[in-house]
Amino acid sequence: MNLATQFEFLEDSMKQVIFIILSVLLLSINCFSQTAEEYLTNGNAKLNLGDKQGAIADYNKAIEINPEDAKAYNNRGIVKFNLGDNQGAIADYNKAIEINPEYAEAYYNRGIVKSNSGDKRGAIADYNKAIEINPEDAFAYNNRGTAKSNSGDKRGAIADYNKAIEINPSYAIAYYGRGIVKSDLGDKRGAMADYNKAIEINPEQAIAYYNRGNTKLDLGDKDGACLDWSKAGELGLSQAYDLIKENCK
Repeated sequence: MNLATQFEFLEDSMKQVIFIILSVLLLSINCFSQTAEEYLTNGNAKLNLGDKQGAIADYNKAIEINPEDAKAYNNRGIVKFNLGDNQGAIADYNKAIEINPEYAEAYYNRGIVKSNSGDKRGAIADYNKAIEINPEDAFAYNNRGTAKSNSGDKRGAIADYNKAIEINPSYAIAYYGRGIVKSDLGDKRGAMADYNKAIEINPEQAIAYYNRGNTKLDLGDKDGACLDWSKAGELGLSQAYDLIKENCK
């Protein structure tokens, strides 16, 4: 190889090295330039696809970039709750509320975790706050109704379910919840009407068929009860078959 060729070889080699260095630098810059909002969006997409750990990793990164990102804490709390980490979820909701005391969704979500953990009073307090911030939150009224019912306040529960239905007349779960409370209060026909409406809105709601079957049995309609339990079983509620074996021929 002559001298000129050697210089050409060195020049080409240097160009390749420079190209590699620039590529690495550009890749690094691109990675570091990703914003907290972009990580938050990516986390939401991963959560929707069922990739909970991937979602948490992205929310972690969003929080690392912006420690005041209340939505990232809130969304990470949702994933932690879905993974069974109630305490971790509560900690994230607490942080979201610390950053933004008017964050209705964080109060609502924290109420869900508290209710799931048996803290009914704490759950009601959080739903109260969510409703104070957003008086049109049908979900908060519905969940507060359930918490009140579980705490023994059946009349208060009815009032909350009424409000949830007033805000969203197509809220099947609220009709179902109100039906349960009406049945507990002895209003079997009122319960039937609510179960009917819940099923009309969502014909795939197995638990509504199951409870409507129970109410039909209480009203003396055993054949109707058996049909409802059969439908509940078809929709995946296996305990309905126990009632069929016990009551239906």
